[in-house]
Amino acid sequence: MFCSLLCRRFDLRRSVAAACVILFAVGLPIAVGGCANRVATSPAPRQVAPSVAAPAEPQAILPGPPDAAASPSGAQVQVALLLPLSGPSAGIGRAMLDAAQLALFDIADEHFTLLPRDTEGTPEGASRAASAAIAGGAELILGPLLAGEVEAVKPVARQANVNMIAFSTAGQLAGDGTFLLSFPPRQSVERITAFAHEQGATRFAALAPNTPYGQLVVGELRDATTAVGASLVQAEFYEPGATDFRPVVRRLASFDERKAALGRERQQLQTAGDDASRQALQRLAARETSGDTGFDAVLLPDGDGQLKAVASLLPYFDIDPAKVRRLGTGLWDEPGLGTEPALIGGWFAAPAPAARSDFEKKFRALYNQAPPRLATLGYDATALAAILARKPRGTAYTAASLTDPSGFAGVDGIFRFRADGEVERGLAVIEVERNGTKVVSPAPESFERPTS
Repeated sequence: MFCSLLCRRFDLRRSVAAACVILFAVGLPIAVGGCANRVATSPAPRQVAPSVAAPAEPQAILPGPPDAAASPSGAQVQVALLLPLSGPSAGIGRAMLDAAQLALFDIADEHFTLLPRDTEGTPEGASRAASAAIAGGAELILGPLLAGEVEAVKPVARQANVNMIAFSTAGQLAGDGTFLLSFPPRQSVERITAFAHEQGATRFAALAPNTPYGQLVVGELRDATTAVGASLVQAEFYEPGATDFRPVVRRLASFDERKAALGRERQQLQTAGDDASRQALQRLAARETSGDTGFDAVLLPDGDGQLKAVASLLPYFDIDPAKVRRLGTGLWDEPGLGTEPALIGGWFAAPAPAARSDFEKKFRALYNQAPPRLATLGYDATALAAILARKPRGTAYTAASLTDPSGFAGVDGIFRFRADGEVERGLAVIEVERNGTKVVSPAPESFERPTS
């Protein structure tokens, strides 16, 4: 069944509902029932029809009162939310908790209770938090966020036979009761590579940080290019703490070789000395290099600061944006990239921005700040748990429920969990513009094939 998690509209005039959020204290369960009788009825949620390659008869199930067959027994359904609410990652952890509270008021009913627990941003803290939540009756664990935390919680959850929806991108942690609700780099690389190839790119290059993420993405690019019949012709890496990217961009551009080639071409024309050669020399007067770079598209899998610094050097070393398309991963899914001219016209794959626009407006209005990009994971995970809590007792959080092949529709678009615990998402291709972005290839709205 296709479960739509799209939020009901949050009426910002409901000051009482906002007060209920403010009264929340970390370590205490959040239950909707305590405030529900003071919250006005929300308008009907938006309907999103499924469609990745449009099934013949898509079915959408919207959040709302459960039918009689799926009504809960009346007992509370308790779900743990493990986040770093203290320590170095507390900022993102608290924002994800704020997003989870929005989902409570949008989706959950009086039978659903959320149990937030602080992981302290450490494996030891995460293990303690999981043990406490399970002892408190948690039937599902949402989180934790960091790979080391997830690794520490896995045996605790497995021993208690409690499934976990974690937020890490570390694919090796998926499976055996752990499902990863994140933004896997593999899928964004596959999507953007396939799209660029459809537009004519056949020779790909990569300029990546020398980090586990950078190495992973380059490996995914190699596989993705092979899958579409293209090739990865060059990959260059830079140290993550570097401040001078000129040497690595110079290598990527084969600048010295192409500059030498231009010198030889000029020498040949000067030796010829005829009118045609003199005209050709005039055309080459403003050129610094001769020949192309050897690739049609370059993947730059980095975030805001270093991405802009690296990209700004591409035209300086004669990597022409009119001939070489800039490509990105989900790390590009942040505002303001168009302030770097070299990134304008670049493409990246990510959930469609329009899908989360209502969430971002609500978050900003209620909390007086823009949500960090990962905040949507807190919303979608909580909304999913609240929707599934309406199923008959004992069936809500089984592997069969979590791996529904039709998937779910959240503020980051459609997603579904595979049997191996990895998440599969429907991604759009987005182009960077000077003052924002635009979708150049829409995200699918449903899944056609069941997961394997």
